[in-house]
Amino acid sequence: MAIPKSINKLLQFILFTGIGVLILFLLYRSQNAAYVADCALKGIPKESCSLLAKLKTDFSEANYWWIAVIVFAYLFSNLIRAHRWLMLIKTLGRKGSIVNAFFTIMVGYFANMGLPRVGEVVRAGLFARYEGIGAEKVMGTIVVDRILDLLSLLFAIILVLVLQGNVLYNYFDDKIGNSIFGKSWLYIVFTLVILALFLAYWYRSIIKRWSLYQRIHHLVEGFRDGLRSLRRVEQPWFLLLDTIVIWLMYYLMMFLAFRSFGPTIHLGAMAGLMVFVFGGLGVVFPSPGGMGTFHVMVISALAIYGIHGDDAFSFANIQFFSIQLFGTLLFGIIGMIVLPLFNKKDKQHVTYYPPGRK
Repeated sequence: MAIPKSINKLLQFILFTGIGVLILFLLYRSQNAAYVADCALKGIPKESCSLLAKLKTDFSEANYWWIAVIVFAYLFSNLIRAHRWLMLIKTLGRKGSIVNAFFTIMVGYFANMGLPRVGEVVRAGLFARYEGIGAEKVMGTIVVDRILDLLSLLFAIILVLVLQGNVLYNYFDDKIGNSIFGKSWLYIVFTLVILALFLAYWYRSIIKRWSLYQRIHHLVEGFRDGLRSLRRVEQPWFLLLDTIVIWLMYYLMMFLAFRSFGPTIHLGAMAGLMVFVFGGLGVVFPSPGGMGTFHVMVISALAIYGIHGDDAFSFANIQFFSIQLFGTLLFGIIGMIVLPLFNKKDKQHVTYYPPGRK
């Protein structure tokens, strides 16, 4: 018996939200235990030592001027994202409204806080409705938009490996080198990777029949088709410039967050790049807005630069909730109010462009 679509969505919401909350709870519990243990070493009574109380204090003492700048960078990045998206929309022969593009993006992010990845569907549906374009065509442009983001994240990872590869190596060499494998861990990992590649090639005819392989192959084909569609963009250099600005704003959101919190105020640009990439990888995981997974990854990255435990936990929460509450939540709600009003008053903002004409 097939599960009704509404029940399926509810189950997905419960599952992904539960995963995010569970990760965040387990992280809080482990950090709180470490905080209480540290208090014991300093002779501070257990009843006077609570990570939750410290978290409240850290939030109250945060520099909210810097947080305001972070929120502005977040909104500006999405305004540029809306402009980039309209360049992709124009390949369909349409010139959409920047207001509709921006606020449907924000409403989509707001929807992602409830159910990961559903925001793209909401964004496509709303924009298609208000601009009079087929939803499947709009969804195609969003796929290309996400492909550009994936390529940007991969570039950021490569940049970290080039600029901070020695820092990463020394950190993991120190941590893993003290394990039962000693200093041979890198050779073990390298050997396992080579062995896996050899086995994959040797049994490639069998692997190609796996459903997982078929799904990955389908995704790769879609990725390639999305890249091909970029040829139809009239001003590709503006598309590249928009992409650079979007991800520069993302980086600044993390780097400037260091200035809002005392224990991280001394961290520099390279530390910002490292924590930014780790946090980006945490958001990729399908939990609501990256809840829990973002925290784990940011705390792990901060440990590389000597920011541990309770301070790292506070920073991750300050950065996460500044964006989600003051950015996504607030402007997502504003978007749901503005979109119907704007489109009720303005019915003539959609212009049709025959393919090949500006």
